[in-house]
Amino acid sequence: MTDLSPVLDRADQNLEKSLERLFDLVRIKSISTDPAYKADCRTAAEWLVAALMEIGFDASVRDTPGHPMVVAHHDGATPDAPHVLFYGHYDVQPIDPIELWENDPFTPAVKDLGDGRKVLTGRGTSDDKGQLMTFVEACRAFKEVHGSLPVRVTILFEGEEESGSPSLKPFLEANADELKASCALVCDTGMWDSDTPAIAAALRGLVGEEVTITAADRDLHSGLFGGAAANPIHILTTILAGLRDETGRVTLEGFYEGVEETPANIKASWETLGRSAESFLGEVGLSVPSGEKGRSVLELTWARPTCEVNGIWGGYTGEGFKTVIAAKASAKISFRLVGQQDPSKIRDAFRSYVRSQIPADCSVEFHEHGGSPAIQLSYDSPALTKAKNALSDEWAKPAVIIGMGGSIPIVGDFQKMLGMDSLLVGFGLVDDRIHSPNEKYDLKSFHKGIRSWARIIAALAA
Repeated sequence: MTDLSPVLDRADQNLEKSLERLFDLVRIKSISTDPAYKADCRTAAEWLVAALMEIGFDASVRDTPGHPMVVAHHDGATPDAPHVLFYGHYDVQPIDPIELWENDPFTPAVKDLGDGRKVLTGRGTSDDKGQLMTFVEACRAFKEVHGSLPVRVTILFEGEEESGSPSLKPFLEANADELKASCALVCDTGMWDSDTPAIAAALRGLVGEEVTITAADRDLHSGLFGGAAANPIHILTTILAGLRDETGRVTLEGFYEGVEETPANIKASWETLGRSAESFLGEVGLSVPSGEKGRSVLELTWARPTCEVNGIWGGYTGEGFKTVIAAKASAKISFRLVGQQDPSKIRDAFRSYVRSQIPADCSVEFHEHGGSPAIQLSYDSPALTKAKNALSDEWAKPAVIIGMGGSIPIVGDFQKMLGMDSLLVGFGLVDDRIHSPNEKYDLKSFHKGIRSWARIIAALAA
């Protein structure tokens, strides 16, 4: 078994140099959405290749139709060592509006917030350069102490995550054999709070639909036709209202197929996190949960499927008043999926329900807005258990297994295209201001993040 203690000591000793390396990377203006920074994105990729080669990785820049990928490999201490794929992204969000930044976004610094809290400032310090460098620096500490890594490591850093990852799927498909591993490690996530690490075991999927109902062949005078002509806004709102019953459950036929109850021990651990409906909804000026009755807000947002109306329009919405019966009415609806719900079946059930409610002299059109299944890791998988114990050994409070209400497309791609589950472990905090001016990353997150990855690497090798 690998001796971990000197590795952790080396990570502590290296902290100042680790910060210097991170700051060198942050200074590179790798904004993927703006063509003006194309050369900077390549510079960032080349910088990472050099940093990985310095600690013994076989690393290279791989060209794509967009910004390049970084791929690197390192053997494990033994031929049969477990194999992990670590993913992160080196591109960053644009810096606008620049006038709201307190300091130059590409001049990183350590800032003292008082009460012993220090943060690293600059674009990309949290999303995702600081996060990915915690893993690189953990590998560095292992190499400097033991001359090897206890697991076989493949690294994939992309440069288009902030611009929709257009090159990622083709790259995964073309290089599937090279990138396959026993599991993926994804760092683009966060902690529950500054003392409580978290592993995301569930990501909700998504089905997006746009529906347009057409009645008359033109807008009608409501005085002449009101009461006789079909009103598509009435039809549409009746349909939308019928999507959920009085208990908050979605009414579509077969909607809950593949939805399993969250294990009691997991729900019990969520109850210890202190997230009440009042505290959660109070932050946005609300207080009463509107979803399925009898479930906590964490269960509703992490582990239950939803149906939400995201937009609705039709008729006259300009200034003043116009007495018309609209010819058309439209809405956008999204379904968040969990467990084994099938996006195609959900879409078909929705369309069948809508069609069944359309009068004979009216018509309906649908426009698809994407669909992806949920991701659900086994709550008792060996890798998850090892990572949870490793994190709990490092932080002040035990690690918690959480869900995520949104989606991380790369996790689904790894599962579908490479046959790998992912461990989602990151050290960002909710106040890191990612995608906003004055982005920051806690110094504790960076330092203990390095130590955490060292512990996880050792645990996965055991």
